[in-house]
Amino acid sequence: MLAEHLELSQTTVSLVLNNSPSAKSIPQETRKRVVEAAERFNYRPNYFARSLRQSRSMSVGVLAPDLSEGYFTRVMNGVVQELTGAHYFYFTACHDWKRDLIEKYPRMLVERAVDGFLLLNTPSDHIDVPVPVVAISAHSLAENVTNIVLDHHLAAQQALTHLYSLGHRRIAVMRGPRAIPDSEFRWEAIQQVAQEINLKLDPALIIRIDSAGWSMKDGYHPMAPEIGYKPMQVLLEKTREFTAIFCFNDIAAIGAIRTLRDAGLNVPGDVSVVGFDDILSAAYYTPSLTTVRQPLTEMGKRGAQVLLERIANREAPFPSEIVMAPELVVRESSGPAPGRMPTASI
Repeated sequence: MLAEHLELSQTTVSLVLNNSPSAKSIPQETRKRVVEAAERFNYRPNYFARSLRQSRSMSVGVLAPDLSEGYFTRVMNGVVQELTGAHYFYFTACHDWKRDLIEKYPRMLVERAVDGFLLLNTPSDHIDVPVPVVAISAHSLAENVTNIVLDHHLAAQQALTHLYSLGHRRIAVMRGPRAIPDSEFRWEAIQQVAQEINLKLDPALIIRIDSAGWSMKDGYHPMAPEIGYKPMQVLLEKTREFTAIFCFNDIAAIGAIRTLRDAGLNVPGDVSVVGFDDILSAAYYTPSLTTVRQPLTEMGKRGAQVLLERIANREAPFPSEIVMAPELVVRESSGPAPGRMPTASI
């Protein structure tokens, strides 16, 4: 046993290895001896024993719709950084937007004694658990939930004023599927901003990603560019009287660009395209994608931080909502409207 080898108490060794605030009272030389001995003997703390002492399992449950490149990848990057740094383990469960799984998986994870939940882009209306919950982009009204959300009004303002300043007045909008919690909030923000800048949104130019296709089936992935390709096809069959489109996310924007090219239209010469999220590949697509960057990694980190704080201080008050700011990233897919000169930004 490490404590016996060092001729120290188990409490002293435990405080040092667990990086407890109380370890600051232990002499620096003693702390150094403990750390060096732990490294020399390849010592690993007994997390089961620790969990019994602290009445915690040192694990959390993470619920997400899927594990695809895009939203999930960036958010989980932040989540993993925080949880790993805190020596927490995590279980990830993908519900594929199936209501029964959204209700079933939390119960299964509670049975595995997780200390809390992170919900990524996942509705929480039917999730009733006795542990802290932090929801990212879920807009939950439940009392037990802290929401990490984006400032959608600012996001819509950044995208629409950018296009407006480039001379675009006939702007199409590709709305998100009803299953996604963010969809309605973003659409409401787009309508508000359009009114504020005196931009008329033509109902004939509003399209929507098909909710029925927003799930895994027949090998089709909901985060494939096809989600934007098909709605853009439908729009082009009705009209070409638009010069720009604001898409629900970057994956849909990439699909929309392919549809426009297949129809013989140039991006951004004929139609400008703006996405949302700033996924890893957005800067490397051709043309590179102008997009509203969600601080997804930061949202993941903040969500995990808040969850760990709530787990450690179960009785402390907690915020119901934490709002994060977006950032417009201008690249090659947006340019002046055909026949119009750019104007000063609003």
